[in-house]
Amino acid sequence: MKMAMAGLYKRVLPSPPAVDFASSEGKQLFIEAIQNGTMEGFYRLISYFQTQSEPAYCGLASLAMVLNSLAIDPGRKWKGPWRWFDESMLDCCEPLEKVKEKGITFGKVVCLAHCAGAKVEAFRTNQSSLDDFRNFILRCSTSDDCHIISSYHRSTFKQTGTGHFSPIGGYHAGRDMALILDVARFKYPPHWVPVTLLWEAMNKVDEATGQHRGFMLISRPHRDPGLLYTLSCKHESWVKVAKYLMDDVPNLVKSDDVKDVHKVLSVVFSSLPSNFGEFIKWIAEVRRREDGGQNLSQEERGRLSLKEEVLKQIQETGLFKHVDGFLSSANSCCRNALASSHENSLPDTAARVCCQGAELLTGKFGSSKRYCCRETCVMSLKANGDKPITLVSGTVVNGNSELGVDVLVPSCSEKQNCCGSSPTSCIGIYPASNDVLTALLLALPPETWSGIKDEKLLCEMYSLILTKNLPVLLQEEVLHLRRQLHLLKKCQENKVDEDLGAPSC
Repeated sequence: MKMAMAGLYKRVLPSPPAVDFASSEGKQLFIEAIQNGTMEGFYRLISYFQTQSEPAYCGLASLAMVLNSLAIDPGRKWKGPWRWFDESMLDCCEPLEKVKEKGITFGKVVCLAHCAGAKVEAFRTNQSSLDDFRNFILRCSTSDDCHIISSYHRSTFKQTGTGHFSPIGGYHAGRDMALILDVARFKYPPHWVPVTLLWEAMNKVDEATGQHRGFMLISRPHRDPGLLYTLSCKHESWVKVAKYLMDDVPNLVKSDDVKDVHKVLSVVFSSLPSNFGEFIKWIAEVRRREDGGQNLSQEERGRLSLKEEVLKQIQETGLFKHVDGFLSSANSCCRNALASSHENSLPDTAARVCCQGAELLTGKFGSSKRYCCRETCVMSLKANGDKPITLVSGTVVNGNSELGVDVLVPSCSEKQNCCGSSPTSCIGIYPASNDVLTALLLALPPETWSGIKDEKLLCEMYSLILTKNLPVLLQEEVLHLRRQLHLLKKCQENKVDEDLGAPSC
């Protein structure tokens, strides 16, 4: 006969040094801090306060809570139709299974915040001071446009456990105490602690990295990035692709044979890893058919319009003309390799997107019970005098269940209807290989091309890829991809905990 394990129900908060938020003293501290204007950041944080879903997910829960508090749009679905940051979506710098087993380091939480599109300022205690930390707490406690996540060791507060992450929810200036919104709510409630003691708790070396712990300020970017493209490390080939782009390409262009732009493209594309299409993705708008019919909400129309503008700006660059010309004239071997990596047939792509969209909308993404697309119809809609909108409707099935899915596609071409037509008749009306490859080349660091030996060609390449020459929307898109590439490269080299700075772009 098996005996049931009783387990643990919470812990008693050691007090002192901490003061329970719900205690009489904690309530008085809260009231006084409100009166002094140092609880402004609290209201948004408490609106999105969450409990970590796994014992080792404190870093992920803290970050998801802060990102949602700042109303940063993840640009992709969580469950059903909802775009929302969840711990399960924060996996671009460390596999979730590894986090679940071992937790996550300070540098990788910083990496995740950058990858999610937030503005991040990160400091280890040996790179900052107690006075600086106190000033940052005051800054974020008197406004709601930034929040602090602290990485500290629980032992300093006489608490059980070791390293931990949690957001700081407010500040009492008179008592010099910070409110920790502990995301391990199954263990300890929110509590006030002396700032000097919190600094001491952060000023511990993490045995996993040999680095000091610290704190990070997280705030909104000027605009949610990743309008049209994003980099993905979900496919196992991402390490190979990132290494090729960052390490191999700079060496390939040093060849004496590289005499013109066509040859540059040839040496880069001919050795491109076969699965590069799994590395860079275009961000699709997916919805249930019954949620929208043939009408778009103002929000959907606005996002689609921005995507189309980014696509248009890519296609107007000088580099796109070279890439498009190269792909048109490339030998069949090279062209077929690129096509197999990033399929140009919209119906085929739409069928895959409809299936993935159906999995997301029904909360079954990654499930063994996969959807298959029975039919797709590509059409151009025009309503109320607006410009045409490309819509892909798909019917997907999973066993006996059936779901209608719509994919809104950014488009720069003339109105067309591809229902029942051949795949080739739809090529070019959505982000295809020439667009994706152009974006990828623009996102490479400028020093990628510095090894080109022909001075005239080097100048020409710099003029084609110079970020400041691009329109503002495209600049932001390219810089976001470049930051992602930089961060993924640091992950691949296991250096995210050595360099906390934002990628220089």
